[in-house]
Amino acid sequence: MRQRWMIVFVLQCAAGAACAATLEGQLVLYADGRPLRAEEASEAVIYFRPRQPVALAAPGEPALMLTRRKQFQPRLLPIVAGGTVRFPNEDPILHNVFSTSPDNAFDAGLYGTGLGVVHTFASPGLVKVYCNVHHSMFGFILVLDTPHFTRADAAGAFRLISVPAGEGDLVVFHDRAQPWRRRIDPASSGPLQIRVDLNKRRVPPHRNKFGRPYGGTPNERGY
Repeated sequence: MRQRWMIVFVLQCAAGAACAATLEGQLVLYADGRPLRAEEASEAVIYFRPRQPVALAAPGEPALMLTRRKQFQPRLLPIVAGGTVRFPNEDPILHNVFSTSPDNAFDAGLYGTGLGVVHTFASPGLVKVYCNVHHSMFGFILVLDTPHFTRADAAGAFRLISVPAGEGDLVVFHDRAQPWRRRIDPASSGPLQIRVDLNKRRVPPHRNKFGRPYGGTPNERGY
């Protein structure tokens, strides 16, 4: 896959302190060989993982992944390892949010409208989130071992500030593409533009929390 990239790095060095970089760039998503609308780039997560591990501090308040109109919002939620997520239900029907992803599996059980449950995600990795009631509902929680992550804006532009100088991995994750990955050094990299081609299905193939196809007994449906 041909990739074009454009990133601008600005080094910021305080006296007696290690240099940090501001990382800026442009992300363009393609499907079937054609560029998508610029605002669709906001569905991806862009993060920088320094070669040297950095300390993580989980936010005091949980992040939110809503169930609204039989969809997870946002569909892709980035958090740092050790962070928590709340799953409020804004629909007038029952949902059963769950994941069988290794090291981060959970099952909220059937619940109606309200604040929902809170779960802590301790291990870095991709958590695939589904509803045991509705097959078409899916979401992803990207549990990161770096605090340096962001999304593109409506124009496809993104900016990461205070990125540690030195070599590391720049990654773009979108649930419908293979992760775009490049080893870079912010202190010496030149301008670039990132292209990511979407080639995966919109609704990923999956089974219910019991490992069976959807369409089970009425008490599993919740409506």
